[in-house]
Amino acid sequence: MAVRIRLKRMGAKKRPFYRIIVADSRSPRQGAHLDEIGYYNPTTEPTTLQVNGEKALEWLQKGAQPSDRVKVLLAKSGIGK
Repeated sequence: MAVRIRLKRMGAKKRPFYRIIVADSRSPRQGAHLDEIGYYNPTTEPTTLQVNGEKALEWLQKGAQPSDRVKVLLAKSGIGK
């Protein structure tokens, strides 16, 4: 099972926000996930980003691969690899 850290789109039409989740790479974007480690809201000014650093590091150490966008967000929050 390949585990990915990725974004799950939430919110209303044209007003998205995203949860940062840990999921099996084969599951769909809105499908089941293993853990939720934070959220990202690009529509606020300034953008809102909250990540549970302990959980993120724990999943990275277990071998979870972040998506390209999540890699950037983790680096912004100071958790980058």
